[in-house]
Amino acid sequence: MFTLLKTDTETAARRGRMVLAHGEVETPTFMPVGTRGTVKSVHPRELTDPALDCRIILGNTYHLFLRPGTDVLDDFGGLHNFMQWDRPILTDSGGYQVFSLAKLRKITDEGVRFQSHIDGSPLFLTPESVLEIQRSIGSDICMILDECPPFPCERSYAEKSLALTQRWAERARDWITAHRPAGRPSAGRPSAGQHYFGIVQGSCFPELREKAARDLVALDFDGYAIGGLSVGEPVPEMLKAVDVAAPILPADKPRYAMGLGQPDQLLELISRGIDMFDCVLPTRVGRNGTAYTADGTINLKNAQWEKCHLPLAPPGETHPLCEGFSLGYLRHLIKNDELLGLRLLTLHNVTFYLHLMKQARHAIDTGTFADFKVGFISRYRAGKSAA
Repeated sequence: MFTLLKTDTETAARRGRMVLAHGEVETPTFMPVGTRGTVKSVHPRELTDPALDCRIILGNTYHLFLRPGTDVLDDFGGLHNFMQWDRPILTDSGGYQVFSLAKLRKITDEGVRFQSHIDGSPLFLTPESVLEIQRSIGSDICMILDECPPFPCERSYAEKSLALTQRWAERARDWITAHRPAGRPSAGRPSAGQHYFGIVQGSCFPELREKAARDLVALDFDGYAIGGLSVGEPVPEMLKAVDVAAPILPADKPRYAMGLGQPDQLLELISRGIDMFDCVLPTRVGRNGTAYTADGTINLKNAQWEKCHLPLAPPGETHPLCEGFSLGYLRHLIKNDELLGLRLLTLHNVTFYLHLMKQARHAIDTGTFADFKVGFISRYRAGKSAA
């Protein structure tokens, strides 16, 4: 499923290609978050248009399990058909949402019992059931169930949590061996051709991260994620967790940093050998009036933009639908809660992230990634500091 095309000579950055059931994905790649089967305010055709050319999106097993539920997804032949999206989808296992959103959860070796955050109804997830749910979703890439420990936590808790995650990974591996669907996806078999990723946990303890990576590699998953990042830990701790785990993961399989991150963080992680990213920030902050630019972020709610005639970005550095609008007009839309404003900023931010990945791929291809990274980060952080 993954071909390593090139490794940078000055960093650990990698160029690769994933061949999935619903299409090819060039890496490094960013996956816009479509938690409930939609990237908020963006039409699927806008995502596939040449302006964005988004190759893969992320959905969430927990939320899709609650609504619309597997009965509806089965009836429609999977999420692709349901949402009219014909390109790859990766689904998180929902473990993070269970541990962060659900009430009165009880974690045992068997699985996790919890209450729905929607109506309080009792629910139960196991390593096997989350894969069965993802079979109904028809995801191209499925994540296994893990426990995401909080930050900070005691080492004793992290050790216990990691042992549980490993036992769940072994059960997931057994389920995959017994039930992995073969062939190509179709209306009656949306899960055919699925791939499965293990998740490296271990909190901020390097020895636990190393153990987690080695134990998961022994189970031979199709790819590997590094989880438990961006849960409140300082950035140096986050980078250290990746520095420990990434070199242990197989070079011929994709590596995914879950839930990250800011543009400068993505380049830091690419330079450490990470191939895949997702984050809610481009769409979330866009809906709240913030735009990403090469010179840092712009908060359009600030009065300084009220009479600004400048565009959000030069032509070619924003979505075509955003071109021509002044910062003053965009501020007007945001201040009045106009739907057009949140849509334009969302389209711009998603464009910014996907364009950043395209630039990174080109830089790796041409042997200029180290210089590109330094140049981008220095400009971005300088502008962010001045904002």
